[in-house]
Amino acid sequence: MRLKELEAFEDITIQCHDNPDADALASGCALYRYFESKGRRPRFIYAGRSQIQKSNLVLMIERLHIPVEYVQGPQRFDGLLITVDCQYGAGNVTRFEAGQVAVIDHHQPETTGAAVTAEICPELGSCATLVWQLMRREGWDFSGDAQLGTALYYGLYTDTNQFSELHNPLDRDMREALPCNQSLITLFRNSNLSLKELEIAGIALIRCTFNASHGYAIIHAQPCDPNILGLISDLVIQVDSILTCVVYNELADGYKLSVRSCCVEVQASELAAYLTEDIGSGGGHLDKAGGFISSKKYGQKYPGLHPEGYFSQRMNEYFDSVDFLYAANHTLDLTSMKQYRKKKLPVGFVRGADVLSAGTPVTIRTLEGDIDTCIQPDMYIMIGIRGEVYPIKKDKFDRSYQPLAQRFVSQAVYVPTLKNRQTGASIPLGEYAQACLPKQETLIRAQKLEKTVKVFTAWDEEKYMLGRPGDFLAVRCDDPHDVYVIERDIFSETYEELGKP
Repeated sequence: MRLKELEAFEDITIQCHDNPDADALASGCALYRYFESKGRRPRFIYAGRSQIQKSNLVLMIERLHIPVEYVQGPQRFDGLLITVDCQYGAGNVTRFEAGQVAVIDHHQPETTGAAVTAEICPELGSCATLVWQLMRREGWDFSGDAQLGTALYYGLYTDTNQFSELHNPLDRDMREALPCNQSLITLFRNSNLSLKELEIAGIALIRCTFNASHGYAIIHAQPCDPNILGLISDLVIQVDSILTCVVYNELADGYKLSVRSCCVEVQASELAAYLTEDIGSGGGHLDKAGGFISSKKYGQKYPGLHPEGYFSQRMNEYFDSVDFLYAANHTLDLTSMKQYRKKKLPVGFVRGADVLSAGTPVTIRTLEGDIDTCIQPDMYIMIGIRGEVYPIKKDKFDRSYQPLAQRFVSQAVYVPTLKNRQTGASIPLGEYAQACLPKQETLIRAQKLEKTVKVFTAWDEEKYMLGRPGDFLAVRCDDPHDVYVIERDIFSETYEELGKP
C-alpha cells in the first residue's frame, strides 16, 4: 500500500481505537500531518466511553500539539476513513459509516473485509513504525521535525515496554533515525504511573502462581498500561527461584503479556512467540519480550478455557516438549541421518573495508538480531538467500567462494544494514553486495526433526538455535561437533540429497 494512493480523497478522517494509547496518537498525528501537507482536509478522531485522562497522554497531546478530537454518537464520514492502530469492525474501535475505508495497523489481522485497502504488519512493535515507513516511501523528511519525531519515538517506546520488547529491525531503525526531544520523553515517562496502577502492581505481585518443577511464574494483572506489566515482570524475575515469568492482563480485544527469562535455556522472545502462536504475535529480546493474543482467535481455538489455565497448559507443554543438545560435548549418531550436499546457489558478500575504514565499531542489523563487531581489513560480510548474515575472513572467503561479475539481490523481507556506532549512520548492505558461488562441495548429514530441540552450538554456548518439528538437524561431515539447525524452507532451497538428480 502507498499513501499517495489515498491522496485521491479530499476528505480524510483518521480514526484510532477507543481509549487510545501513545502509539495510536502518534500514528494518527503523523498521518494527519502527511495528508495536510498534500492539501487534503484531514481530521483525526477517537470515540468510546470516555475521553483521554491518563496524565502522560494528556501531556503528550498538549506538548506535541496532536490535533485529535473526541466524538460521540452515530457518525458518517464521506470520503475516506482510515483506521490506524486498529482494524475497521474490530471490538476495540467504534464503527462509523464511511464512503471508503482503509486500515493501517500492526496487530494480527481480524476483520478487514470492508476495507478498500489495508496495510497490516503484525511483525512490527508499533504502528508508529509502520506509518514512519509508509511516509518515508513517499519521501517524507523527518530529520528537521523533532515534534513529530518525538511523538513517533514515544509511540514505539510505550508499545514495546520501554524498548525492551523490540524484535523487528525496522523498529530499531526508526528509533535511531528520528529526531527526538528527550526531555519531553522523560516528562512523559515520569507521568506514567498513577496511584491506581501502583495498586494494580501490588495486587498482582501477591497473586503469583509458581511452578517449582519448571521454575516459572504466571501473574494475572488487572487492566493497565503495558508498561505496568513490564514493571511487574521485571520485579518477579528477580526472585531467586523464578527462572521465567509471564505477566498478562485482559484488554477489550485480547490479552497483553510481558515475558522475562534469566536462564540460557529459555529465550524470552521465543517463549513469547510460542505463547501467542496462531492467536496473536510475540517477540523481543533474549531476556525481555512481550506479545498480544487476539480474543477472537483465542476464543475460536480455545473455547471455554480460562486464560490462566491456557498459560499454565502452554508453559508446561513448552518445557515438556523440548530436547537440549550441547554440540561441544555431544556426538550425534549418524546412522539414521541421510547425506546431503549444499546446492551451489549465489549468495552475497560485502568487503567491510569497502564500506567503512578498519577499526570502525559497527552493528550489523539483521532480521535475526544485531551483531556488534568492528570492521577488520580482511572482513567479508556474507548475506544468505533469506538475509541471514555471517562475517568471515578473507582467507576463508578466497578458499570457499568464487566472486561473480554481478550484484547480489536479496529476496529477504529485511535487507541487512550496517550501522556506524561512532556516527550513528545506517548503511544498507544491499547497495554494496556482490554475488558469489561456493567453490567446494559442502557435505552434511541431516534428519527432519519430530520434536522441538534447542541446539547450543560449539561456537556459541550462550544462545541456542531453535529447531521445530519439520526443521532439520544437521552436522557437517568433516566436523562431528559442528551441529546446527536449518529451517525447513531454507533446507529445501539450499540442500539436495546425495544420489538424487
